[in-house]
Amino acid sequence: MEKETKADEEEQTQVINPWEVSAKGKIDYDKLIDQFGCQRLDQSFVDRVHRLTNRIPHIFLRRNVFFAHRDLNEILDAYERDEKFYLYTGRGPSSEALHLGHLVPFMFTKYLQEAFKVPLVIQLTDDEKCMWKNLTVEESKRLARENAKDIIACGFDVSRTFIFSDFDYVGGAFYENMVKVAKCVTYNKVVGIFGFTGEDHIGKISFPPVQAVPSFPSSFPHLFSGKDKLRCLIPCAIDQDPYFRMTRDVAPRLGYNKPALIESLFFPALQGQTGKMSASDANSAIYVTDSQKAIKEKVNRYAFSGGQDSIENHRKYGANLEVDIPFKYLSFFLEDDEELEHIRKEYGSGRMLTGEVKKRLIEVLTGIVERHRAARAAVTDEMVDAFMAVRPLPNMFA
Repeated sequence: MEKETKADEEEQTQVINPWEVSAKGKIDYDKLIDQFGCQRLDQSFVDRVHRLTNRIPHIFLRRNVFFAHRDLNEILDAYERDEKFYLYTGRGPSSEALHLGHLVPFMFTKYLQEAFKVPLVIQLTDDEKCMWKNLTVEESKRLARENAKDIIACGFDVSRTFIFSDFDYVGGAFYENMVKVAKCVTYNKVVGIFGFTGEDHIGKISFPPVQAVPSFPSSFPHLFSGKDKLRCLIPCAIDQDPYFRMTRDVAPRLGYNKPALIESLFFPALQGQTGKMSASDANSAIYVTDSQKAIKEKVNRYAFSGGQDSIENHRKYGANLEVDIPFKYLSFFLEDDEELEHIRKEYGSGRMLTGEVKKRLIEVLTGIVERHRAARAAVTDEMVDAFMAVRPLPNMFA
């Protein structure tokens, strides 16, 4: 009994699901891989993507930001045989503007779309946020369109990209697939996967098929008619894995390929790595609407430092890079591998101070935010309508 209690306590040291990410201490990604049953993405995959696409892999691949996968080898095998696939990712629109953590999967998905020259569907789960965040239907739909502008500003190709909101698109073949999935998943199964309780309303319990079926090509007859065996690759953060464990279990029974996944680390909150950057705490996040002054203040005031408590000790012992948030953020966004390695050595040895690292981070983040803000300002309502129009994409594999 004592051993079981200890195991239960260890299990509770981190809670990772689509609605909550928290840990007592640093998130243990190795434990998460074991718990979820996915595989670690090693250097052989990075090298293979480089060879197949003939372009330098994205920094998120090179630096293990996307660190785990399910059946990525099968996607690459199929691509090598000149078989096509499509990409599917999404966003739950719960805030007016995106923060940098929200941008990570879209920045990477844009790279995948360009590198492999494949179509992409982007789901805006306005229905989910209406149910989980207690938003009205009208507000959820408004936020979906606002978030679509941020997504479009990432630079997606309109000739290969279909963005849809659940409130607008669900029906027809999409809904038929939802019903098929729902019939395959018992109440006990969905409770075991997602942890629902008797206090949760039935809307939550019935939602998982909505996020599952965009990975089935027949859900998009205007795009993939007659292509029911087309494979799907889903770039996402690892907290979304439970949805697709369920989907992969059901897919073969319905005659579809199991969707493949490539999964990322969480972009940590400014205060440290016990959770992910959250829209519910403005001071934990850098938003794409933040001014240069706001970014500087947030980084200097809130970014958790692994530096020592005095310059003398810092020079002697160096920074603890495992917990240092400014260095973690640079490892996500600083493009220059040589400069990042220089900072790693100098800061880790104590020759570089925390203030210097924060200064460089402020420069990098300000550049990203200002470029994004300019791109978003150029996105019109007509452009949103074009991306969200239900239409064929005749050149999507060209």
